[in-house]
Amino acid sequence: MTRKTAGCARGLARAFVVRGVVAMAAVAAPLGVSVAVSMAMSQAALADDATPIAPAEKLLFLTPHLHGLASQTELDYSLVVSAPPEKSTDRVRVLVASDDNAKSDATVTDAKGKATLPGNLPCNPIILYFLERDIAEMEQLTGGQRRYFQQRVRLALAAGPPITDVTAQVDGKPVKARKIVIQPYLHDPNAERFPKYTSKRYTFILADGVPGGVSLLLTEVPGDNGDFAHPVKTESVSYETSVRKLSPPAHGAPSTPKPSSNAPRASR
Repeated sequence: MTRKTAGCARGLARAFVVRGVVAMAAVAAPLGVSVAVSMAMSQAALADDATPIAPAEKLLFLTPHLHGLASQTELDYSLVVSAPPEKSTDRVRVLVASDDNAKSDATVTDAKGKATLPGNLPCNPIILYFLERDIAEMEQLTGGQRRYFQQRVRLALAAGPPITDVTAQVDGKPVKARKIVIQPYLHDPNAERFPKYTSKRYTFILADGVPGGVSLLLTEVPGDNGDFAHPVKTESVSYETSVRKLSPPAHGAPSTPKPSSNAPRASR
């Protein structure tokens, strides 16, 4: 990644999903970034780009998590939404389009089809998918503005939350991992407008030993008095496996994906 492209990616990371602000267009257009992505930063975020980027932001958005993965490798994740007594599950797939994701062109699909996400970032796009989904849900549940929730999450990560060493379980075996935890709305001056979500907690667990670098992404809405032992709702995206999708044979006969040689399954 060139210095100029890295600067653009860093700016996009700082406002990973903000839409509708033209301030970014002049910066991104020379790099060939799409119009939707080039309009992704607010004036404030553009100004903040001059400040040092926090380690948590770097780990989540600027780390090449897909390095070492061949083109046509598919990473499978389990999406679980639990709001007792109801529970739903889905599968989310990340397809690595270029070797090592060198072109930052990996795609994400779920039950609704291909997800539209900010581009030109070296990170595993499952992180962006997870945050985009959460912010859209917060907007729907509270009636608040999407940009506001984006900004709260961004500020929480930019504040420099601790990155702690933990152990993730992959195929029943321990794997070294790093964990980031934020509560974007805990000291929000506008929290009285959505008191149910004031203590909402976001957990990111990343592990180099897991293909794609992401082990678990989790949000938790606690019960009364911040009771995380009995959450009102949890949503998680956890790594399951990786498979290498073969290119179609010359005569168009279907091919069967083969499990990757380093395709452990994560257990929570």
